[in-house]
Amino acid sequence: MPPASPLPLDPIEEAHRQWTEHGWSDVADGMAAVTSVMRAQQIMMARVEEVLKPLGLTFARYELLTLLTFTRSGALPMTKASARLQVHPTSVTNAVDRLEKAKLVRRVPHPSDRRTTLIEITDAGRTLALEATELLNAKVFAHPGLAPDKLDQLVTILTELRKDAGDFEAGT
Repeated sequence: MPPASPLPLDPIEEAHRQWTEHGWSDVADGMAAVTSVMRAQQIMMARVEEVLKPLGLTFARYELLTLLTFTRSGALPMTKASARLQVHPTSVTNAVDRLEKAKLVRRVPHPSDRRTTLIEITDAGRTLALEATELLNAKVFAHPGLAPDKLDQLVTILTELRKDAGDFEAGT
């Protein structure tokens, strides 16, 4: 969340200056890039949470509900949800526990594989996911804080970073 009033200087720029002054100039740009991305993530998460919190959702739970709305049947195996969301299976289990308690999803046996449990979205979950998406679209995604041409550049750069990190296969 941003401070109550803007700081008189950019703390990341000051850290960059200090890195350089302390003899770490060869990594000062990398430090500034990593720190800037992490601060930007905090700013964006605060905006998203401001929208989702009144709905009783976290971003992780919202992502899971939305993923389920995008499936043909409204259900996925827990392992597949974990892979698609790129989170540890324990995180999916925790999200499902909370969503199930709120009656937004239910666990159901897989019709042909007794070892597999499906997460299935309920009508209430589908309704809440749509409401949350409409609010996020209007209050966050429509105005993410950058001009459209800058957004395209940012997405391109971050996609390259994610691809190089092995987040997904090239060409997919």
